[in-house]
Amino acid sequence: MRIGIVGGLDRGAPELAQAARDGGHELEFHKGHMSGPHADSLRALVSRVDAVIILTEINSHAAVLLARKQARLRGKPTRILRRLRPAQLASVLPDLAAAA
Repeated sequence: MRIGIVGGLDRGAPELAQAARDGGHELEFHKGHMSGPHADSLRALVSRVDAVIILTEINSHAAVLLARKQARLRGKPTRILRRLRPAQLASVLPDLAAAA
């Protein structure tokens, strides 16, 4: 399953990607920036993935709202979390896979 993560810090991406690979999944990241072409790249990410995890601690309000709206329009399961660590991702993945 392909999962999109919206928001968060780049420095945690390698560990999250490894946790996803360990579970047989792929991750795509969007930093949550909304200026310029970033809104279009967020829409494209949501259309490509099977499920979306939206982080709120390090994310713009506009990115959270747009990601939720796009996921709802496309029928993609979502989880909204304050932050995300690799162990937490491993516990969320089975629920997302079941919902997708």
